[in-house]
Amino acid sequence: MTELERRANEMRVDIVRMIAEAGSGHPGGSLSCADILCALYFGGVLEHDPERPDWEERDRFILAKGHAAPALYAVLAEAGYFPREELLTLRKLGTRLQGHPDSNQLPGVEVSTGSLGQGLSIAAGAAAGLELDGKPQAVFALLGDGECQEGQVWEAAMFAAHRGLDNLVAIVDRNGLQIDGCTADVCDPGDMRAKFEAFGWDVHEVDGHDIPVLVKTLAAAKADRSGRPHAVIARTVKGKGVSFMENQAGWHGKAPNGEQTKEALAELAGRTGEEVGRD
Repeated sequence: MTELERRANEMRVDIVRMIAEAGSGHPGGSLSCADILCALYFGGVLEHDPERPDWEERDRFILAKGHAAPALYAVLAEAGYFPREELLTLRKLGTRLQGHPDSNQLPGVEVSTGSLGQGLSIAAGAAAGLELDGKPQAVFALLGDGECQEGQVWEAAMFAAHRGLDNLVAIVDRNGLQIDGCTADVCDPGDMRAKFEAFGWDVHEVDGHDIPVLVKTLAAAKADRSGRPHAVIARTVKGKGVSFMENQAGWHGKAPNGEQTKEALAELAGRTGEEVGRD
């Protein structure tokens, strides 16, 4: 197991633990995007500084699929934006770790998200603002594939291409499931590569759990300033890393019980040969 794979695995441990402690949350889509966030934050792609969350030279990351907040909290804690012990306060009274990210409460959260469909518009606006100011930073947005059923996503896609926002990278967590079942059955988003290409985007499709490929693809998209926004369609498995959650729509928004938590943590620990999780 590489260092990045180990970190992604530990993020999954934290995701399971915090959702189990809270008794509510969204494990499926949080687990599916852990490798993507690990590649961004620890693969040398995203310019960021935990000591200076408001550093002007930082790249921006926007979690459009705000219900996957546990994954964002896990990567921010892993990076040192706040103490890991705070993860176990998820969704509790008075916590900074709300069920959806709150930029007024937690360092490292660029914008409050949760209403699906809005994140790409916000990211496109941020990218346009950076361009107008002549700044070189990039903006990354992580969308759910179910979220791409929202019309506002495609309005933002049209705007970004029209403005030639080549400092914008949209990542789609293409796990094929949403709260009501398969995306293909609920409202089929179809060929997402063809859709983004039709809107004038540069598009790449990758294995969303292959961290080296993710790092290479995201870094290349960030560096490519040839006049088109970039979309990375990341094929993932909902609930990745916990076998009984994998490819099960029922784990979209349900916390594991005590026995399920033990089973999940033991499985994750077995990948590293370590004790279950960290202190």
